Amino acid sequence: MSESGRRKVSNPLGLAVLGLLLESPAHPHAMAATLRERGMDRAFKVTTGSLYDVVRALERAGWIEARETVRVGARPERTVYQHTALGRREFVRWVDELIRRPADEYPRFLSAVSYLGALGPEGAVAALRERAERVRASLEEVRREHRAVLESGAVPRLFVVEAEYAVRVQEAELGWLEEIVADIEAGRLAWPDAVAGWVRAAESR
Repeated sequence: MSESGRRKVSNPLGLAVLGLLLESPAHPHAMAATLRERGMDRAFKVTTGSLYDVVRALERAGWIEARETVRVGARPERTVYQHTALGRREFVRWVDELIRRPADEYPRFLSAVSYLGALGPEGAVAALRERAERVRASLEEVRREHRAVLESGAVPRLFVVEAEYAVRVQEAELGWLEEIVADIEAGRLAWPDAVAGWVRAAESR
């Protein structure tokens, strides 16, 4: 980290690139393919443009360097990158910091739940049920992809352990959604009549 305390590269996708290069040198196209094969594009926003931008940023910071340029068949030449000694140190520091220190995050769902009352009881139940169905479908997909990766033997469990965390997070959210829906339907979560503005907002939908 620099003397000012700010990391030269802070894009989370940079963490993914450094992690892949810790396994073996690779070119950006192969990095993107590996991230998608392992389902890691759920944790990192992976696009061709963003990946190349991050690779260039890491190279400017001196964390990675070009190892060689290769060509396969008629495909364009591709630059294979590898870690530098500085890059390996910064990667370890970055991972250590992220695991040790919880950070304030501002998910959109949490913001919306703050105003759940605006939907009215029926609207809230409908919205929460639909979200629960989407979370349930996503949960099953993560479980299926994680199981397939492990059964393939392509990578050890440690390299895809983030999927286990994602499963636990989604299980917790699904449980909460089902609990809140049940509380609304049973009248345990009341809608105060005093919140007139919210009632009018719900009626205007």
